[in-house]
Amino acid sequence: MPANPLFNDNKLKLGTFCTNTLANMTLVPERWRPTWANCLAAARLADNAGLEAIVPIARWKGYLDNKPDHPCNEILDVFTFAAGLAQATTYSAIFATSHAPTMHPLVVAKQCATIDAISGGRHALNIVGGWNRREFEMFGIELMEHDRRYVYLAEWLEVLRKLWTHEGEFDHHSEFLHMKGAISRPHPVQKGGVPVMNAALSPVGIRFSAKNSDIGLISPHGNRPREWRAEVESYKKMAREEFGREIQIWTNTAVVQGESQKEAEEYLRRYSAEYVDTEALDSVMRTISLENNIPMESERLAFMRARMAVGAGYPVVGTAQKIAEELQAISEAGIDGVIMTWVDYIDGLQRFTRDVLPLLEQAGLRRRFAKTA
Repeated sequence: MPANPLFNDNKLKLGTFCTNTLANMTLVPERWRPTWANCLAAARLADNAGLEAIVPIARWKGYLDNKPDHPCNEILDVFTFAAGLAQATTYSAIFATSHAPTMHPLVVAKQCATIDAISGGRHALNIVGGWNRREFEMFGIELMEHDRRYVYLAEWLEVLRKLWTHEGEFDHHSEFLHMKGAISRPHPVQKGGVPVMNAALSPVGIRFSAKNSDIGLISPHGNRPREWRAEVESYKKMAREEFGREIQIWTNTAVVQGESQKEAEEYLRRYSAEYVDTEALDSVMRTISLENNIPMESERLAFMRARMAVGAGYPVVGTAQKIAEELQAISEAGIDGVIMTWVDYIDGLQRFTRDVLPLLEQAGLRRRFAKTA
């Protein structure tokens, strides 16, 4: 049975991000459509190329009220998405993403164990506390104050991991969860349960992730990877010295590849400026500002807005050589893995596999991948 590739010896691990929805705040005509056929094709390209991770995002409702036909509402369910891709792939780790307050840990424990069985031990879980109040209102539950979300998330994850490992039934009674005779069988294929990723921006969130997750997903401050090193080192040091754990740190990037730097930058402007979805972007920024107490006029929010207009994460823009150099700089900053978005994942993955992966292998960041039957 293959080991989970998240723990292979590649210095820089790679994956796709958000293929189950539209990752970019763009209305460009050729934007990604998250049909099952498209998602399956993208996953097989990633799997055949030896990318370590396929990470969908969770969203129950988009960013605009009373606009059901807006692209931000088009998103495939993450657990059934992961189960389907687990059967259709043979190498990549297949993630699901869970808004913990909207899913009971008993349900998640069973679903993850099943997906882990289907994949032969290649499943992983990205957990988040949620931030879009619209989604919580649909469930009839309260969006907790920011720091309390992590108190809940810690209890939720503790129960989840106990369900993955405990041999018998158990009772659990605490502030948030009350369970009698709890049990979940089968356990995951992976001993101790499936690996857990957590995306965190705030100090409270980063501390939670350092203590509890196997992979911390971050959006580092700074316009160049060389400015990230201290932040990444601090994260890993906290996990090691305060909690006795080793943790991987990953980030997400929006990739724009062209035959020339000019071509790539012109396409970036086309989709993120000429065709930017201003209405959705404004709504997201207002929500983030409100729920996280960040002033709309703050430098931090302006930075986030610029990033979200481009796509999910740090923009990596240019020729294949330039992209490889940027990814090497990201690795040198201490980042262990990168999950990537494209406007068109199929075209983007084909170009990236053909042109960029060989350069990363030459740079010693990755081994050449030979897929086994």
